Amino acid sequence: MRAVVAVLLFVAVAHAGLWGLLREKQQAADFTGMLPSVSYAPFDGSGHPDVDNFPTAERIRADLKKLAPQTRAVRLYSSTGGPEMVPPIANEFGLKVNVGAWIDKDPTRNEREIQAAIELAKHNPNVSGIVVGNETVYRGDQIPLENLGLSEEERYRLVAEENQRVRDAEAQPADKRDEAVRWATAENNVRRLTRLIQRVKSQVKAPVTSGEIWNIWIEHPELASSVDFIAAHILPYWEGFSAKQAVDQAMIIYQKLRDAFPGKRIVIAEFGWPSAGYNRKAAVPGQFEQAVTLRNFVSRADAIGMEYNIVEAIDQPWKFFEGGVGPYWGFLDASRQPKFAWTGPVVDPNYWKLAGIAVLVGILLSLPILQLAAPTAMQTFLLAAAANGAGAWAATVFAYWNGHYFLFGSAFALTLGMILLVPLVAIALARVEEIAAVAFGRKPRRLITREMTDAQEAKRAAALASGEPVKAPKVSIHVPAYFEPPEMLKQTLDALARLDYPNFEVVVIINNTPDAAFTDPIREHCRELGERFKFINAQKVKGFKAGALRIAMERTAADAEIIGIIDADYVVTPDWLKDLVPAFDDPRVGLVQAPQEHRDGDRSLMHYIMNGEYAGFFDIGMVQRNEYNGIIVHGTMCLIRRAAMDMAGGWSSDTICEDSDLGLEIMEHGWLTHYTNTRYGYGLLPDTYEAFKKQRHRWAYGGFQIIKKHWRRFMPGNSRLSRDQRREFGLGWLNWLGAESLGVVVAILNLIWVPIVAFADIAIPDKILTLPIIASFIVTLAHFLVLYRLRVKIGVPQMLGAMIAAMSVQWTVSRAVAQGLITEHLAFARTSKGGLTMMSVEFQAFWEAVIGVLLLIGAAILVVSNSNIQITEIYIFAGVLVLQSLPFLAAVAIAILENSRINQFGWWTATAVRTAELIGLRPVALPTPIPAPQKVVASELQRDA
Repeated sequence: MRAVVAVLLFVAVAHAGLWGLLREKQQAADFTGMLPSVSYAPFDGSGHPDVDNFPTAERIRADLKKLAPQTRAVRLYSSTGGPEMVPPIANEFGLKVNVGAWIDKDPTRNEREIQAAIELAKHNPNVSGIVVGNETVYRGDQIPLENLGLSEEERYRLVAEENQRVRDAEAQPADKRDEAVRWATAENNVRRLTRLIQRVKSQVKAPVTSGEIWNIWIEHPELASSVDFIAAHILPYWEGFSAKQAVDQAMIIYQKLRDAFPGKRIVIAEFGWPSAGYNRKAAVPGQFEQAVTLRNFVSRADAIGMEYNIVEAIDQPWKFFEGGVGPYWGFLDASRQPKFAWTGPVVDPNYWKLAGIAVLVGILLSLPILQLAAPTAMQTFLLAAAANGAGAWAATVFAYWNGHYFLFGSAFALTLGMILLVPLVAIALARVEEIAAVAFGRKPRRLITREMTDAQEAKRAAALASGEPVKAPKVSIHVPAYFEPPEMLKQTLDALARLDYPNFEVVVIINNTPDAAFTDPIREHCRELGERFKFINAQKVKGFKAGALRIAMERTAADAEIIGIIDADYVVTPDWLKDLVPAFDDPRVGLVQAPQEHRDGDRSLMHYIMNGEYAGFFDIGMVQRNEYNGIIVHGTMCLIRRAAMDMAGGWSSDTICEDSDLGLEIMEHGWLTHYTNTRYGYGLLPDTYEAFKKQRHRWAYGGFQIIKKHWRRFMPGNSRLSRDQRREFGLGWLNWLGAESLGVVVAILNLIWVPIVAFADIAIPDKILTLPIIASFIVTLAHFLVLYRLRVKIGVPQMLGAMIAAMSVQWTVSRAVAQGLITEHLAFARTSKGGLTMMSVEFQAFWEAVIGVLLLIGAAILVVSNSNIQITEIYIFAGVLVLQSLPFLAAVAIAILENSRINQFGWWTATAVRTAELIGLRPVALPTPIPAPQKVVASELQRDA
C-alpha cells in the first residue's frame, strides 16, 4: 500500500509540476499612459440593444468612472436607445466623446439617429466628432434615399447615375465582371454616404466622418474627400493575420493610408484583438494574444504620434452574431474587471487556480485505486496518469465555462455535450483500468486453468489407484432445441455420450417444433444412445427458451446436484465434466462457466473475423470479471449447482437473456462463481451477418431488461452483491450498452449540428467537446489492440477483422437499448446456425450506410465551407465525424463482404496462386495435354475384318 500511495503522490506532484512548466509568460511593451480613445457600448448582458437591453444612467456613470483613469475619450456607435445619455455623463469625468449615428436600411431609424447625433453635438461641448455610419459600405446596407435630403429631381439623377454605373460594370469582360459589379455597388453606396455626411456637416460644427474598413477608403477615395478626417478600421484578426503579425500589419496599412491621402488627418478608429473565440486562418484569439497585441500596438502608435481608438473597452456578450469572437474584444470583461495588466510580464491570473482544480480532481479520481487488491506500481502509475488527465480536462472545462458568455442555446448545447461526455470519459477511464490490469497487473488468481485441472486429475487418479472413494456428483445436462437441424443436434448428443464422467444424464427438450422432420430423428437417436438420454417434445411452451428449460428441470433426476446447459450446436470435449465438476467441492460455489468457441470459423472470411470477435469477450472481459466474482453467465457450457438455482428461483422468462439473468440472481444470493478460459465445447457461428446482428440485438435488449429488473438490488443492503461485483456489472453495462448508445446519439446530434456550423456559422463545437471524443476513440483502439495482443491467441489479420466486426454492431446495440427504453418485452429470436439459413435479399446494413455516408458528407461540407476562414475547431469537428462514421461503415463493409467473392477462402487461395505465377514465384500450371487419336492403318482394318 505504501508503494501505491507513493506512486499516486508522485503522479500528482508530476502533474502539478507539468502545470508549472507549461505556465505561459510572455513579454510585451509596457504602457503607463492613457489611451486616446476606446469604443464604449453601455449595454449589459446578452440581450440585444434593439430588443431588451436598455442601459441606465447609473450603469453608464459607473462604467465611465472606471474608464476615466484609462482613456481620454470614448467612441459611440449609436445615438438612440441609451447611448444618448453618455455625452453629458462623460463630461462629468472630463471625457471627450465621438458620437456615432448608426446607419442601415431602415430610413425611420436612420432619421432618428441623425437627428439625435446632431442634437448631442449641439448641446454637449465634449463631443469631439460625429461618426456617421459604421462599416455601412462594407456591410452593403444601401442607404435609403429618404435620408439624403434630396429633391425629387436630385433623387432621379442620383438613381440614374447608379444604374448606369452598374450597367457599365456588367459590360466588363467575364473575368472582371464580378469584381466590377461589386465595386460599382459599393461606389453607389459611397455616393449616398457622402451626401448624408454633407447633410450632417451642414448642421454641426464638430468634425464629421464615417467609420469604414481601411480598404474602403483606398478603393473609394471620394469618401475621404467628403469627411473632416479619415476614420479607418484596421482589424488584422478578420484578415487572418496572426497576433505576431497584427501590429506590423497595422503600421503598414497606416502608412499606406498616409501615402494615399497626404495631409489628411487619419485616425485608426478601430484596432483590437479578441480574447476568446475561434481562430480565423492564422489569427488565434486568446488572453495572451490580446494583451501582447494591444500593449505592443499602443506603444508603437504613441511613438509615431498615431491617433487611434481601441475596440473595445468592455466585453459585449450580446454580440454573439459576430462569429465566435464577437463578445470578447474588450480589455475589461463583462463584469468590468481587467483581463490583463498593461505593464510587466503577461500571465494568466487564474492559471494556478486551474492547476489546483486539475490536480485536485486528478487526486479524487485516483482514490479508487487504493481500493484495488494489491495493484502493481506500473498499474497504479497508468491509472493515476489517466485520472490526472481527466482532471486536466475538468480544469479546462471550468476555464471555458468561466471565460465565456453563454446564451440559452449555447449553454444548453454545452450542458448537453457535457452530459454525454462525462459517461464517455468514465468509459475511457474504465478501459484504461482494464489495460492497466491486463498489461501491468497481477496474473489472474481465480481462473480455472488447464494446470489446475491436470493437477486435480492427477490427485483423482492417485485416489482411485489407492482405492479411495472419489466423489462424482450427478450432473443433469439440459439441451434445449427449437427447429434445430437434426444432424447438427445428433453431433451434439454424440459428443455428450463420449463424456469421460461416470455420473450424468442428458435431457433433450425440443419445444414448439411441430414438424416431425426435426423431432423424430432426435427421438430415435436418444433411444439409440441409451437410458442416460431423455427426450422431450413439448409444444405450446410459453416463456421461450426459459420455459423449455423449466420443463427440463421437471424431468431432471432427483439425485442430480448439478445442472449443465449447452446449446444444441455445441460439441463438448470428453473432459468437460471431469475437469470442472470438482470446483463444486467448495460448497460456496454456485456456478462454473466455460467459454464459447466455434468450430466453423473457416467457413468464410466473415465467419473467420466473427470468431475472432467472440474470442475477445471470453479471453479478456470474462477473465477480468472473474477476478471479482462478477462474470456474465452466457448459458451454454455452464454448470449450475441445483441448490443455487432453486434459491435464485430457477429459469425466468422476464428477460430474453434468461442465462445472464439467472447468473446474476445466483450472485445476488451470495454464491461464488468461477470461470475458465479453457475451451471445452465448440459450437457453430451464426450463419449470416443478419443472424450475427440479431443475436447481438437479443443480447443487448436482454441486457437492458436485466438492468431494469435488477437495478434496485444494486442499492446498498438490497442484495449480497459485493462492492466489486456492483462495480463490474455497472461498468460492464456502461462500457457496452452505454458506449454503443452514446456513440450513436452523439453521432446523430453532430449530424444535426453540421448545417448550423457550416451555414449559420454559429455554435461551433469547442475543443473541450470534440477532443475528448477523439481521445476516447484512441483509448478504445488501444484497449482493443493491446488486450487482444496480450490475451487472445489469434493473428494480426484476424484481430483487425475482429475489430471491424466489433465496431459493426454499434447501431444494432443502440437500437436494442432504445427499444429497451420504450418496450418491456420482445419475442425471442433464435440465432440461425448450421448452414441451413439462406442470406436475406435485403442489404443488411442499410441504416448504417445511410448514417455513415451522411457523416462523411457532413465532414466534407465542413471542410469545404471552412476553406476560407480555416477555423481549427471546424476541422477537428470534421475529423470527429469521420471517426464516428467508422462503426457504421464497418457494418457496411461486412454486409458487402458477405455477398462478395472475396468472402470465400478459395478465392484468396486462387488469387495467391495466380499472383505467384504472374511474378514468377511458381511455374504456370499448364493444362494436361489430351492425347491425339491414333490413325488406323489399312493393315489393321484388314485384320479386324
